[in-house]
Amino acid sequence: MKRILHLISSLQGNQSYSIKLGHAIIEKIQDKYPGSTVEELNLADNEIPHLSPGVLPTFFIPADQLTTEQKEAIRISDELVRQLLESDIIVVGAPLYNFTIPSSLKAWIDHITRAGITFGYGENGPVGKVTGKKVYVAMSSGGIFSEGPGKANDFVAPYLKNFLGSLGMTDLSVFRAEGVKLTGIKEHAMKKAIDSISID
Repeated sequence: MKRILHLISSLQGNQSYSIKLGHAIIEKIQDKYPGSTVEELNLADNEIPHLSPGVLPTFFIPADQLTTEQKEAIRISDELVRQLLESDIIVVGAPLYNFTIPSSLKAWIDHITRAGITFGYGENGPVGKVTGKKVYVAMSSGGIFSEGPGKANDFVAPYLKNFLGSLGMTDLSVFRAEGVKLTGIKEHAMKKAIDSISID
């Protein structure tokens, strides 16, 4: 039994390929680990705020020294960190928008990047503290970005792999529903993506 956190960042609702792929990944996880629970967080619908000058300083103040106003400012970040740390498996819905991740997913990343909590500093630099978790990325794109000319413009998979890895989440797999806008490819893109899912 696993605790699964499903992050949704698409703006496309029921038409979203990354959401459909994320659900397919979760279905296969639940097949492998019966009884697993899913906590779904729709970053777009919940309008996770971007960091602001009022929030960032609270990251560096000891919890017992926060004022009531500062505790409220940091509340969302604390909740997102709690969700992450309590999860065993994270499924990240990541459509490619303008060559990169949606801003709502970037906002989530900024909120869960907390010195002393999700990463620390060692003799050789930053050290990730979010270890022992499996991450599956459900990526979608209108074109082909896994290979060919488009590969140089994929700032989704490499970014998530490198940044989440820096927080300790180094066990990361990417599954792609790609070419969903290309005639001759889009007709089979979703099936190909679902068939590619392999749960470790």
